Amino acid sequence: MKKIAIIKQVCFGIIFLSIVSSHANVKNIKPIHKEHFDFYFTNTTYVESANITLENIRLRLIDILKDSLDYIPKVYLVEDIKDFNRLTRGLLPDWGAAAAFPQRGLIAIKSPDKFNINKSLEELLIHEYAHLAMAEKCGFNVPPKWLNEGFSMYVSMEWGWSNNLSMSRAAVFGQLLSLYEIEKMNRFSAGKADIAYSESYLAVKYILDEYGVNSFNMLLRYISQGEKLDDVLSNSIGGNYKEFNEEFLQYVNKRYNIVSLFMDTSFLWIGLAIVVIIGSIIRYKKRRKYFKKWEEEEKFHSTDFDYGDPDNPEQIDDDEPWRS
Repeated sequence: MKKIAIIKQVCFGIIFLSIVSSHANVKNIKPIHKEHFDFYFTNTTYVESANITLENIRLRLIDILKDSLDYIPKVYLVEDIKDFNRLTRGLLPDWGAAAAFPQRGLIAIKSPDKFNINKSLEELLIHEYAHLAMAEKCGFNVPPKWLNEGFSMYVSMEWGWSNNLSMSRAAVFGQLLSLYEIEKMNRFSAGKADIAYSESYLAVKYILDEYGVNSFNMLLRYISQGEKLDDVLSNSIGGNYKEFNEEFLQYVNKRYNIVSLFMDTSFLWIGLAIVVIIGSIIRYKKRRKYFKKWEEEEKFHSTDFDYGDPDNPEQIDDDEPWRS
């Protein structure tokens, strides 16, 4: 028993030191304390806008989740990839731009000043803070990946035409993922991850639209109580995991098909055609303006030039005898 106790103490010490070192190794970043957030930004000019964004979404999350969200997360925005990897402990794929760690109350984001993150800082802040809120609501029991990621996307409104196109292609070419498969998202390529994220968003939106916010919160409450996912879904929306997965994929296949793919692709070509037409008009106007300017300049210059006698350049032109 003593050996087991010693092993537990050693393991706890290692975990504690790793948490402490993850903060200590991010050097020269002084915290800026706000009412509900602590900011560790290498570029402090982002702090005020970040705080406004998080305060606004905090109110929305409180409304959706019926939770107080009274803890203060640490929000890091770093320019050094080594600092980012220290904070995330190297757990993210290369395409990852941000991460949330609920047990540590921490958000880590790559700075847009140094990284091409393909998303606005506002979206990333909202997305990761939603993860923290979801974790607290679930009592730090781990929700399924599709639920966790889908809720963050739903809250940050990360949906656009490209997501529609991605889902239409996935449905037509048989690339849709089951909700079970999405659990392996961090091992996916960037393209496959896009499909996983899109499906996650749709799954959460489907639950909220079809079953309502009360059923959604009931689902989270059962997760917080440590119930099995089959029981969680059965008690909240009336079907087990397998049944909900089939119901959801049936909905996706009905909504996204060859018609939606054609429509989305048509919009792409229409958009490109509009860009080409606008570009041509702008180019035409520039050329017309240039030629008009040229014509105006020619009015002030004589075109009746006397080049003299071509056989004897120093002599007066034979065509002008009156000048002799």
